[in-house]
Amino acid sequence: MNLEAMLADLEELVLCESYSTDHEAVARSARVVGAVGRRLLGAEPEIFEIGGATHVRWSFGAPRVLLLGHHDTVWPVGTLREHPWSVRDGVARGPGVFDMKAGLVQLFHAVASLPSRDGLTVLVVGDEELGSPTSRPLIESIASRCAAAFVLEASADGGALKTARKGISRYELIVHGRAAHAGLEPELGINAGVELAHQVLAIADIAARVDSSSRAGATSVTPTMLSAGTSTNTVPARGRVAVDVRVPDQAAQRRVDELMRALTPRTPGVRLELRGGPNRPPLEPAASAGLFEVAVRLARELGMPPLRGVSVGGGSDGNFTAGVGCPTLDGLGAVGGGAHAAEEHVVVAEMPVRARLVAALAAYVLSGGPIGPGRTDGADPTGRGATVRGARQTAGEGV
Repeated sequence: MNLEAMLADLEELVLCESYSTDHEAVARSARVVGAVGRRLLGAEPEIFEIGGATHVRWSFGAPRVLLLGHHDTVWPVGTLREHPWSVRDGVARGPGVFDMKAGLVQLFHAVASLPSRDGLTVLVVGDEELGSPTSRPLIESIASRCAAAFVLEASADGGALKTARKGISRYELIVHGRAAHAGLEPELGINAGVELAHQVLAIADIAARVDSSSRAGATSVTPTMLSAGTSTNTVPARGRVAVDVRVPDQAAQRRVDELMRALTPRTPGVRLELRGGPNRPPLEPAASAGLFEVAVRLARELGMPPLRGVSVGGGSDGNFTAGVGCPTLDGLGAVGGGAHAAEEHVVVAEMPVRARLVAALAAYVLSGGPIGPGRTDGADPTGRGATVRGARQTAGEGV
């Protein structure tokens, strides 16, 4: 792998800003991603728009291995003026460099080095930072037919792979009361603010009810944004609270959903309205165990330092591939830090090293190598695909 060439490609991607909600910027970025991939892979991409988001795909025969990434970022157009592209002292900086444009460069150079690409699908989506609302069905459709999915999201601290990710649910609870003058006739009102306080305490207690003592803290149910009322002298007629949920497994995700839907009002006359639900299924450790064992062995053969695997609370499109039963290994992208922050950076010397690992993993599975626990035939024996695809979609992660 040629580091100088990789850095030139990375500069080209970073200089094309791609803020997720700016559809024109994402479309421009997709064309640049397509051009870089076309030059390195010698193959024309499919560039297509769904619901305003622009995605890029290369397909080399019937899918067996999915290499997955995203080219959208959390950075508004113009951020380059504040955080310009630079490479100094072995560190690259710029908006989206770590999450996850360096991962895309590593992906393309890895694929370019493969002796055979038969059975490979490369998918680079344009809405991951929004929760992949338009690309999720496509991701799940491809993954359900694959023996393995490798996600080029940035690594965890020190280059660790992400062998488990928590599932994510998002809710909004709306409390409907009745307004009245707070000084003249407060008794005629139904105070949505007071009821909201009761509900926030009930919601905050859900995680403890879901987790057993042996895994206390594994589930988090966090009330976040709250609001109620319209003026200081009016009984609030309406209140709302947003709730962020992170779960270790599908059983916990289902149980949280049951408890959220079982919330009942404490104040006579109040009506509760619950919106939202599960967004991303968990990437459970079993989904990555076999591939991680293969990665450890291949890394040793490549002369790399020992690999570590960690569980993280944030979600990625790897949650979706695992959710349809596809063995999934995540965090294969850049080594660095500062995702979604001004200090976002990449250790450039690690880029060719990680690209070689991705190439070795893809070649291994494409050649029919066994991956231990989990399926290797592209089938979905769990039958979970339809259930997961039917889950309600809300804003997600880069989350």
